[in-house]
Amino acid sequence: MRRIVAAEYLSIDGVAEDPGPMGEYEHRGWTVPYWNDEIAKWQTDQLFASDALLLGRVTYEEFVASWPLRSGDPFTDRMNSLPKFVASTTLEEPLEWNSTLLEGDVVEAVAKLKEQPGEDVLIYGSGALVNALMPHNLIDEYRFMIYPLVLGTGKRFFKDGNEKKTLTLERAETATTGVAMLVCEPAA
Repeated sequence: MRRIVAAEYLSIDGVAEDPGPMGEYEHRGWTVPYWNDEIAKWQTDQLFASDALLLGRVTYEEFVASWPLRSGDPFTDRMNSLPKFVASTTLEEPLEWNSTLLEGDVVEAVAKLKEQPGEDVLIYGSGALVNALMPHNLIDEYRFMIYPLVLGTGKRFFKDGNEKKTLTLERAETATTGVAMLVCEPAA
């Protein structure tokens, strides 16, 4: 049985909006000054432990607009070659970038995906998708990268209205740039 792993960039105040250099958010690219070899290794290890990506529509559209234009390094080549599963009620097949649209109810589709043999299925960002899967206990591991800054405004990752969810900290590392990298699992 596969595991679903959610990898998330968060500010201390829980903002996840536009962590990279693209987007309309006034503070877009807020993670860039913290990037170093430790964070690159963290990202590479989780990508190479996965054999598929699971993305929400917004993240998919951002990724498909940039990743296929890159090549030539192991991380990028892996990102581009992995199969992708996309949760969306507005996109239609065929999708680009080695991607398949999940059909029907997203919770049921992800539960079926977990039943297939394989390695981890990695979710990058995709806050709406993670928030939809969390109440159904479909996420096996959360990998939070907590950046040492307060953005004050922006879209928060966890939405109001979620039920309380207790997580167990399994591992923690801190990059020399101050980014806390946490691996959490749902408490038993």
